[in-house]
Amino acid sequence: MNLLGVMEVSGSALQAERIRAEVVAANMANAETTRTADGGPYRRQHVVFTSEAPQESFGGQLLATSGETDQRVGGVRVDAVVADQGSPLRRYDPGHPDADKDGYVSYPDINPLTEMVDLMGATRAYGLNSSAVQAEKGMLTASLEILK
Repeated sequence: MNLLGVMEVSGSALQAERIRAEVVAANMANAETTRTADGGPYRRQHVVFTSEAPQESFGGQLLATSGETDQRVGGVRVDAVVADQGSPLRRYDPGHPDADKDGYVSYPDINPLTEMVDLMGATRAYGLNSSAVQAEKGMLTASLEILK
C-alpha cells in the first residue's frame, strides 16, 4: 500500500466514525422521546459499517502512467443506520399525555452507559485515524525534503 492509500483509508474511517458519533448523540437526545412521527416511541439507532471496495485513486493513476502496479485499497463506510427492534420500556405514569388506558407510557430502550461507551469508542477511533493522517503527512513532508 502506498502512502496515498493510507490517507484514503484513514479518511474513510474518519467520516464513518463521525457519523457513528452523530447517531449516538441522536440516541442520547431522544432518550425520553415517547412520540415520533410514526406514532410510537423513538427507537435506538445502530450504525452498520462495511468495507469499501477499492477505487482508482489519484496515486493509482500516477502509478499506472509510470508503468508500475498499484495495490488499490478500500476503506470503511457506513452501510446503514438501522433501528433497534427491541421492545420499548413501559413505565407507569398515568398523568403523561402518551399514557395508554392502563396508565403506562412507552419509552425508548436507551441506556446512557451503553451510549457513552459507544461515543468513547467512536471518539477514540476518530482520534487514532486522525493521528494516522498526521503521521502520514509527516512522512510525505519528509519524503519531499529528501527529494529536494
